[in-house]
Amino acid sequence: MADLRETIRKIYGSSPAYSQTRAGLPENYEQIRTIRDLLDINYKMVDAREQIRQNLIAAMRSGQKKYPGIIGYDDDVVPALDRAILSGHDIFLVGQIGQAKTRLAETIAKHLLSPIPVIEGSITNDSPMDLPADDLALLLEGQEPDSSSPKFHISPESAKKILDNKFDTKVKWVEGAQRFKYVLATPDISVKDLVGYIDAIKVAKKGVEMYKIDSYSPGQLMQAKHGIFCIDELPVLDPRKQVALLSVLQEGRYTTGSYPVIFEPKTMFFATANPIDYTHSGKIIEPLYDRLKSHIHTHYPKTIDDETLIILQEAKTPHCVIPSFVLKTLARLVQKARTSPEINQTKGVSVRFGIHGLELLVGESERTRAIPKQSAAVLRQSDMHCLSQIAKFELSEIDDTLENRLRVFRQILDDSIRETCLEYLHGLDASALDAIKQEFSGKTFQASQKIVWKDGEASYENQLGGFARLAELVESRVKQVADVQKELECKMSESGVLNKNILLTDSAAGELRAAVLEMILDGLCFTSPKVLERKEGTYVAV
Repeated sequence: MADLRETIRKIYGSSPAYSQTRAGLPENYEQIRTIRDLLDINYKMVDAREQIRQNLIAAMRSGQKKYPGIIGYDDDVVPALDRAILSGHDIFLVGQIGQAKTRLAETIAKHLLSPIPVIEGSITNDSPMDLPADDLALLLEGQEPDSSSPKFHISPESAKKILDNKFDTKVKWVEGAQRFKYVLATPDISVKDLVGYIDAIKVAKKGVEMYKIDSYSPGQLMQAKHGIFCIDELPVLDPRKQVALLSVLQEGRYTTGSYPVIFEPKTMFFATANPIDYTHSGKIIEPLYDRLKSHIHTHYPKTIDDETLIILQEAKTPHCVIPSFVLKTLARLVQKARTSPEINQTKGVSVRFGIHGLELLVGESERTRAIPKQSAAVLRQSDMHCLSQIAKFELSEIDDTLENRLRVFRQILDDSIRETCLEYLHGLDASALDAIKQEFSGKTFQASQKIVWKDGEASYENQLGGFARLAELVESRVKQVADVQKELECKMSESGVLNKNILLTDSAAGELRAAVLEMILDGLCFTSPKVLERKEGTYVAV
């Protein structure tokens, strides 16, 4: 037995006998399935913080994306994150709703944490190598280690598996995403939720002593062991609960009440807060505020292109065709809402406005045309008035009533549609506009979001037969839209954004023309001087 202990000690003290593909990850890790396999290669656990640091360095050297899916932060937030990670800091992300604060922490866990070997079935990510050499040797010999030690290494359940299975104890490689623990701070969250507690049911059922390790039920911190613990809206936690987190940042350990055992979660800590709470309410205790070493301020997308890419990346939509001009109008709508003096900007206008808006537009195109007319679902600007139902902003300059909110929304939407339409009429000279105006002399053009390209006498194709100049303009702008669509595809590819609904298909060609036609008709109402005006769903010459 003494020989086994000496052997384990030598293994612990020797260098790894394997090549790493990532920080702490053996190249043939999928073939390593038991404690015996781990000991055979002198496996060494790399701390979560060091895993993230080393894997970030590798990504920087290879030119790989460091934070896939994070858009619009290249010039400020990403460099700040790089610095914080390279410095080994716990991170405090400060920003308004919908600025990808939690997404950043999740992305780091998913892409910069290496898989680790965990005793199969463990909910606290127990690795055999968490144990001191002598304790592991005792368990492999079939003996329980001295429980008088005040330090928690692995759960009793994991220890029993080693006792029962010895060297054949199975291990499972757990990805970084599975070691990410997210907690939304709410007033009802307790210290027990965070750090664990003495479980009276375990005491009663197992007949164990109150302060034996067997009576402990782990909290969320221990469930994030060897990973990332992210607490959202930190200022909401009362001071007592913040103190529990402070000990983790101060010493990398904590105790639960009077429980005489030291716990080491071995996590990297992320916290988030809204700027209002962060700067004015004083709800973060000063020692905790100070020990969150890097404070990084996030922001909303600064350009329409970034807003567009985020919308396309995040929206969950069924099969459809999303014309670039509709998408640009939507992104423009969101950005204008963020600069409107009538909207309460301290609350923010989340990127989810655009994401949920695109999802709603697809539903509206299906409801009004695709389903009843059995046509392709192609989004139009005329569908966009439905977006009022997801305009979740507050007013600041006037009474925040539903009537006022709808008025402000409609004004911003009309401005967004006007700007996009005029972009597609840019370059038309006065003679071309006058020719179209003359073409409308004595004629009308009926338009509705329910009218499709091919559907009898009132169809757009049929009506357009009497407007040669307008039809010619529509065809030229269809080609322009196709070119813009290809440019958007290139931008998506560069940013790693996937959304097949941006692709133009032959089956949707007619409905795309209908969408372009509506855009041009609206645009001709916005030109100076105006060419057309709309009266009760009918376009006529001014």
